[in-house]
Amino acid sequence: MSLGLPVAATVNCADNTGAKNLYIISKGKPDLRKKVLPAVIVRQRKPWRRKDGVFMYFEDNAGVIVNPKGEMKGKQFIQ
Repeated sequence: MSLGLPVAATVNCADNTGAKNLYIISKGKPDLRKKVLPAVIVRQRKPWRRKDGVFMYFEDNAGVIVNPKGEMKGKQFIQ
């Protein structure tokens, strides 16, 4: 999958952690602004090609917040 989201992009939060938007930032010190949490992108607008030839893309960019182990912090996905 190609990189479709640049640094400083705003994406919707797709889980029920209470966050509204997620901001993509470069690696930095955690005391720069509020809290820096790891997240995983689950939907992106940029089309990518599957091995079977189908192009996939979504209508918005979205991500979910994860803990350091990679497990989802929220309990469910929100559309």
